[in-house]
This record gives sequence, structure tokens and C-alpha cells, in this order.
Amino acid sequence: MVERCFSRLKQFRAIATRFDKLADRYRAGLVLASLIRWLREPAR
Repeated sequence: MVERCFSRLKQFRAIATRFDKLADRYRAGLVLASLIRWLREPAR
């Protein structure tokens, strides 16, 4: 389940390539990508 989560997050280019070199910005990108994935997920 964890590996699936990482593979889904890597669909975002900035996350996969580590575009932002600063840790704070990279973490903010991860949070935004996670939020987008969570909001797009259909309700169960």
C-alpha cells in the first residue's frame, strides 16, 4: 500500500524529479500532491 502511494505521488513531475532542492518546498509539494490525490479520489 505504501509503494502504491509513492508511485501515485510520483506522477507529479516536481515530486518525481525532486525539482525543489529546499526541504520545506519539497515537503509543501508533497502535501499539495497528497491533497490533490485525496480530493480526486471517489467517495466510498
